[in-house]
Amino acid sequence: MTFLVAGCSPEFSGSSGPSPVGTDAPVIVPGSPGAPARTASPGERIGQAPAAAVAADVRFAEGMIPHHRQALEMAALVQARTTTRTVRSFARRIAATQTPEIRAMAGWLRELGRTPPDTHAHADAAGYGMATRKELNALRAARGTAFDRLFLQLMTRHHEGALRMADEQLASGADQRMRLLAKDVYSGQSIEIARMRKALEALR
Repeated sequence: MTFLVAGCSPEFSGSSGPSPVGTDAPVIVPGSPGAPARTASPGERIGQAPAAAVAADVRFAEGMIPHHRQALEMAALVQARTTTRTVRSFARRIAATQTPEIRAMAGWLRELGRTPPDTHAHADAAGYGMATRKELNALRAARGTAFDRLFLQLMTRHHEGALRMADEQLASGADQRMRLLAKDVYSGQSIEIARMRKALEALR
């Protein structure tokens, strides 16, 4: 699928090059290792311009938003279906991290002139760990230990799918914000996967 990234012009990526140094105050430029720092001259451009967004960045944001939304949907079921402290803790952490990530990706897409997706991509379950409608219905019907077990199984697979998405973004993406977000997703969800596997093992 080919994405045409609209609006990657000045309003999104800033100026076409590094910002020039003004004349109001001196700007200190660090030297290379072992070399002294120096004062930048007026008009000198410091740093590098941010990379423009590419199709991989858009794919990541447009895919991760519905992926995160399904995780929030599953996490919202926890409170009424189990009293297990560990599972409730997972649900709170998922809501606390993925809600702001959705906002960040949606805002980034709007800056490009794109409308953020508003549906769950159930058809993509096989590729990125999304739960099917049947699995979600089974989760809604479960209670107690049965719920805990199914929640941990589905969420572990869901997180594993997010790691694959983050990997793809880091391999092909260019936008700094999306790359940093992908790194956060990979780091945070890798830790959660290990903890959920441990919790699941304790239920057996």
